[in-house]
Amino acid sequence: QVQLRESGGGLVQAGGSLRLSCAASGRTFNNNAMNWFRQLPGKGREFVAHIDWNGGTTYYADSVKGRFTISRDNAKNAVYLQMNSLKPEDTAVYYCNAPPDWGQGTQVTVSS
Repeated sequence: QVQLRESGGGLVQAGGSLRLSCAASGRTFNNNAMNWFRQLPGKGREFVAHIDWNGGTTYYADSVKGRFTISRDNAKNAVYLQMNSLKPEDTAVYYCNAPPDWGQGTQVTVSS
């Protein structure tokens, strides 16, 4: 099992930026593909971004493509989500995922 802890959420104005971090501990992290998901108010959890074990492959939901960047630092057991040009519709709880394990989430609120 991997323990995951997200941080970096907060309140930001539309057009602003935030960088989310996910710190992992437990079983070997370096071999894991990692994902970010989010849960919008009143909706189910949706995929945001994916990165493979060494960062060589990434892909994104269409709604965030070109604005968000996922990266990782295996030496630090960490995954990041750089979010730029934020929109009010990005308001959600953001979750780090190392299948099958999940973090507790971090709230991102974008004001208009």
